[in-house]
Amino acid sequence: MAKKQFKAESKRLLEMMINSIYTQREIFLRELISNASDAIDKIYYKALTDDQLVFDKENYYVKVAVDKASRTLTLSDTGIGMTKEELENNLGVIAKSGSLAFKNENELKDGHNIIGQFGVGFYSAFMVADVVTVISKALGSDEAFKWESKGADGYNIVPCEKDSVGTEIILKIKENTEDDQYDEYLEEYRLKSIIKKYSDFIRYPIKMDVKGQRPKEDNEDELEEYQEEQTVNSMVPIWRKNKNELTPEDYENFYVEKRYGFDKPIKHIHISADGAVVYNAILFIPENTPFDYYTKEYEKGLELYSNGVLIMNKCADLLPDYFGFVKGMVDSEDLSLNISREMLQHDRQLTLIAKNIKNKIKGQLQSLLKDEREKYDQFYKSFGRQLKYGVYSDYGTHKEVLQDLLMFYSSTEKKLVTLDEYVSRMPEDQKYIYYASGESIDRIEKLPQTELVADKGYEILYFTDDIDEFAIKMIMSYKEKEFKSVSSGDLGIEADDNETDSDAEEKDNKELFDDMKNILTDKVKNVRASKRLKSHPVCLSTEGELTIEMEKILKAMPNSQDVKADKVLEININHDVFKSLKDAYENDKDKLALYTNLLYNQALLIEGLPISDPVEFTNDICKVMV
Repeated sequence: MAKKQFKAESKRLLEMMINSIYTQREIFLRELISNASDAIDKIYYKALTDDQLVFDKENYYVKVAVDKASRTLTLSDTGIGMTKEELENNLGVIAKSGSLAFKNENELKDGHNIIGQFGVGFYSAFMVADVVTVISKALGSDEAFKWESKGADGYNIVPCEKDSVGTEIILKIKENTEDDQYDEYLEEYRLKSIIKKYSDFIRYPIKMDVKGQRPKEDNEDELEEYQEEQTVNSMVPIWRKNKNELTPEDYENFYVEKRYGFDKPIKHIHISADGAVVYNAILFIPENTPFDYYTKEYEKGLELYSNGVLIMNKCADLLPDYFGFVKGMVDSEDLSLNISREMLQHDRQLTLIAKNIKNKIKGQLQSLLKDEREKYDQFYKSFGRQLKYGVYSDYGTHKEVLQDLLMFYSSTEKKLVTLDEYVSRMPEDQKYIYYASGESIDRIEKLPQTELVADKGYEILYFTDDIDEFAIKMIMSYKEKEFKSVSSGDLGIEADDNETDSDAEEKDNKELFDDMKNILTDKVKNVRASKRLKSHPVCLSTEGELTIEMEKILKAMPNSQDVKADKVLEININHDVFKSLKDAYENDKDKLALYTNLLYNQALLIEGLPISDPVEFTNDICKVMV
C-alpha cells in the first residue's frame, strides 16, 4: 500500500512539535499513558448508556513493556480501540483529537473528563522513536489495523491481526548519539520514575514486568532473579479521598513522598472545591525555611495536575509571592491548557483557584495565630520576613491581607505580639504606635531615644529586620493609629514641666546651638535641646520619612545612592555635659568645636553608623584626656 502523506500544515506542526513544543523528552510517556487512559474512559462512558456493555474496572489497564534486544518500548491498553477511519482521522491529521470529538459528541458531564483534547500528544513519541507503530482493534469490530510512521514523511495503514479490543503502541527507540542518551527509555527504573512523576494518579492500573531478586527455594543463601507483573502507579490520589478517612500521618507521608521538604509541615490544608471552578488541593505550611528560600534560585509554586496527570512541577501563578513558602498541589479539570499542556492559559478559572487558595492560606494562618500560638510563633520565625516583604511589595497593595498576620517584639511583653494586641493595650492618652529600630533587641533596649516613651509607660515595638520600617511605612496606620519612630522629631507626647524648661533653654541657648550646627556644617540639619533624653547626654533624631535605620539599609544595597536621613543632634540640657558645652561656648571656641565633634561622633556610634574620620575621633578623645 502506498504511503500516505500528512497534510502540509500537519507535517509542519509535527516538525515543530518534535523540536520545540515539548520542553522535556520524557513527556512522551505521560502523553501516551494519558491517551490510553482516555481510551478506557470512553468504554466506561459507553457502558453508562449501553446495557449490553459491562464495565468491570479490574479488566482495564495500561501495560508498559520493554524489549532491549529490539530496542522497542510498547504501551498497550484495553480501551475502546480505533477503526481504520479513526486511525486515519486521529493520527493522520495532527491536532485533530479523537478525545475532543468524543467529548463533544457525547456531551460528557459525569465527571470523567477526557484529558487529550488537543490531538498532538501522541506525536511526542517521535522525540524518542525512529518508528512508531499503532495496532488497534475497535470495540464492536472484527477487524484490526496497523498504523505506522517514521515521522514527517508520512504513514501507512494496513489490516493486521489482534485478538482483543484495545490499542498497542510500539516505539522503536532511537540509537544513542554523542549528545543524547535514548537508552534510558529502555531502562525499567527510568520508566517507573517517569510514570510515578507524571502518571501516578491515572485512575487505571499501569502495569510493568518488574525484575527482582529472592532466595532460591533449594538454597536460601543464594539469590535468583525473577520477573513479575506489578502495578507501578498509585491510582487513587490522596486528595480525592474523603478527609474523614485520612489521618495526620497520611498527610505527613504524602509530604515526604512528594519531597516537599525534609521537615514536618506545621499544618496542612485539604481543599475540595465544587463551585464556580472545581478542583482539589492539598497545601502544606512548612516548619523550616528552605536553605535557598531568600535567593534568586528558589522557585515558588504548586504542583499542577489535570485530572490526575502532572502538568507543571511549579505553577507560580497559583500562589502570591508573599505565600511563596507554601508547598503542595492542585488538581483541576477546568483549567485551559496550551497545546503541549505544559503551560497554562491565563484564564478566569486559574484566577479563581489562585484567589481561593490565597484566602484559604490566610484563614489557616489566622487560625494558627488564634488557636495554636506556639506553632504560629514557630512559623513566623521562619517566614515572618516573607510576610513583611509582601506588605512592602507592590506599593502596599497587599497590606490589608497581611497586616493582621505580622508580629514584632514588644518592650513590655518581652515576646512577639501582633499589631492588634498592641493597640488593644494602648492607654487612652497614647496617640501613636511607637517603634524603635536596630540590629538586635539588646541594642534597641540601650537606645537613648526610647527613654521618654518608656518612662510614659508606652509599649514599644522593636524592629530588627531590615524590611520592618519599609513595611510599616506602607501600612502607615493600623486601626486609625499611626506609627511613630522613637527617633522621630515629634513624638506626640504632651509636654511636662521639664519639657517646658527645655523649650526655654533652647531659646536662651539658640546662639550656642547655631554655633554647634555651623561646626558640623552639613552633617546635621539642626542642633537642639532634647525633650526625650533623661540620663544620656546626646542622641540623634530625624525629620522627614527617612529614618537612620532606613538610611543604613539603603546604603548597604548594591549600587546604592548617597541617601541621607535629615539628622538632628539633640543635647540633654539636664546633663553635666551641657554645662561643659556652655562654658566652652563662653570661654573657648576651640574647645566647643572639640566637644561638638565628640558628641556628634558619639551619637553616630550609638546609632551604629560609621565615623567618617576615626583617627580624628581618637585624637579628639586624647585632647580631652590631656
